[in-house]
Amino acid sequence: MMPQEVLEVEVKFAVEEGVKPPGPPLVDATLSITSTTTHNLSATYFDTEDLRLTHAKTVLRRRTGGTDDGWHVKFPGEGGARRELQVPLADASDAEVPAELLDAVSSVIGDAPLVKIAQVDNRRVESVLSKDGIAYAEFCDDHVTSESFLPGGQKQSWREWELELTEAVAGTEAGETLLNNASEAMLAAGARPADAPSKLVKALGDSLPAGPVDAALRETRDRIVDYAPRVRADEEDAVHQMRVSTRTMRSLLETFEGAYSGTDVAHLEAELKHAAAVLGVARDAEVVEQRIRDLVATDETGTIDAATAANLNRDMREVYAAAHAEIVQMLDSERFGGLLVDVDKLQRAGEQTDAELYAQLRGAYKKLKKRHAKMEKYADDASLPLAEREAYVHAVRKAAKKLRYAAVAASDSGLKTKPLVKACVNLQSVLGDFQDSVTTREHLVRLAHAAHARGEDTFAYGVLYQRELELGRAALAGYPKAMKKVKKALKKL
Repeated sequence: MMPQEVLEVEVKFAVEEGVKPPGPPLVDATLSITSTTTHNLSATYFDTEDLRLTHAKTVLRRRTGGTDDGWHVKFPGEGGARRELQVPLADASDAEVPAELLDAVSSVIGDAPLVKIAQVDNRRVESVLSKDGIAYAEFCDDHVTSESFLPGGQKQSWREWELELTEAVAGTEAGETLLNNASEAMLAAGARPADAPSKLVKALGDSLPAGPVDAALRETRDRIVDYAPRVRADEEDAVHQMRVSTRTMRSLLETFEGAYSGTDVAHLEAELKHAAAVLGVARDAEVVEQRIRDLVATDETGTIDAATAANLNRDMREVYAAAHAEIVQMLDSERFGGLLVDVDKLQRAGEQTDAELYAQLRGAYKKLKKRHAKMEKYADDASLPLAEREAYVHAVRKAAKKLRYAAVAASDSGLKTKPLVKACVNLQSVLGDFQDSVTTREHLVRLAHAAHARGEDTFAYGVLYQRELELGRAALAGYPKAMKKVKKALKKL
């Protein structure tokens, strides 16, 4: 029998018991409820022992109790949609996966045998939403119980709301509008983003083996928590390490986009960016203070007197003290506490295949290569303002960081990423020295204005500025070679 193919387009939200669905007409004022039915669904999920289907974001199940009793295979699609193949049950005792569906997943599972990995039972209250006699969507109020058969698996129960478009509007602009309206209505009624992208992933829970990216995220989260009291106590290098951790986590979420759910990932990325920015002011002050000390100590012009050196040191100490006070205020805020809660709500991706990790590393490298091309084109264009030209260099550095963080996260996989990590560290170091020079010059300009306002001689500030400009340009001498090493290391993966 040829499988029936359907396009599944839906939104899913977690909701507590006792919360009432959105008031009539549920999720969209233009639709009416034409029927409401209760189904008792029972689904058994299958996969190989090493979870090849789950890693490929593919689902194979046998489900009874609804209008589509049978065997189902779901494949990932574009924009959150999923392609589903269905084969009806031959009879109630049909326990063999249909050959047609085995063929559909053979490229994923090979000759590995299938085993049961989870059971999911669901009391579903399903309301059909229609307009002008045409069914547009099905709103489902699901009360779910599950059991994972993986080692360490547990039983769970939860409730969720789901709105699935019918074939009449799936993939259309009208369908997209309906999904947006439904999402707003369900959130307003008390729902929250789903804890997992599917019932299967939710059912597997902590029994789903952690992949290298998951491990990297957990380690980064622990580092943020560990460094928070050290930053508060102003321990040496604590601000730097906490800033690196927030940037690392944000970079991982961006690079491995789509692999995580359970919270508003875009909002979490924005909160991590905010935290890194607050930490960055103090970190920049630390770096600039040390660079200015080094410049003063190695000055051969004799134009920087003791009074100017003391003023520079005092002013940078004041900048750091104010920035550190802002950090402490952030650590005490509900906003920072919410950030950590959102991190803990992340639904992990599970173990990713080497092919998936490699594709994501390639994507990160393409972004680096694109920014490199812009830098090559504009960095020496004298018709552009200096700040704009230097911004192209900084953009390459940020892309190199993201590639490095992704390579570190993938280091525990089958990919040999250590040479790539080393090459990225080298490139980042070259560009970091340049950026430190840029940041120091920016501070010198502000400090010079403040000194001038106090009636002080600012000639020495200009001398230091010019010296930093020369150091920055010298730092870029190693850039071409460093970039080639990154390209070479990626090819060896």
